[in-house]
Amino acid sequence: MTEETKPIKIAVIRCDIVSEACPGVGCFKAFNEKKSYFKEYDEKAQMIAFFTCGGCSGRRVYRLLKALKKHNPDVVHLSSCMLMEDSYPRCPNIDTIRKTIQDAGIKVVEGTHH
Repeated sequence: MTEETKPIKIAVIRCDIVSEACPGVGCFKAFNEKKSYFKEYDEKAQMIAFFTCGGCSGRRVYRLLKALKKHNPDVVHLSSCMLMEDSYPRCPNIDTIRKTIQDAGIKVVEGTHH
């Protein structure tokens, strides 16, 4: 596969607390319909991972990114639930989580469907 035809590989990190009430439908719907924060991707884009942070303090992110690197992700989206300030409390560890992803050499996009 040439670089031109290589699909973009996407992972989504979401809030562990919110995952108890949200099945992730909004994130997947936005990805499948290429809407909101996924609108720039073409039909070849692949969602290769969808996982929670592991709870405050984002303790699971480093370990999961280490495992994910074998699959060559191009971008990690921080889910909308981590960034919102009205429906859910904004993630108090968002800066550390963002830095962990960037330090792994992976692009960060803030948002999924809101």
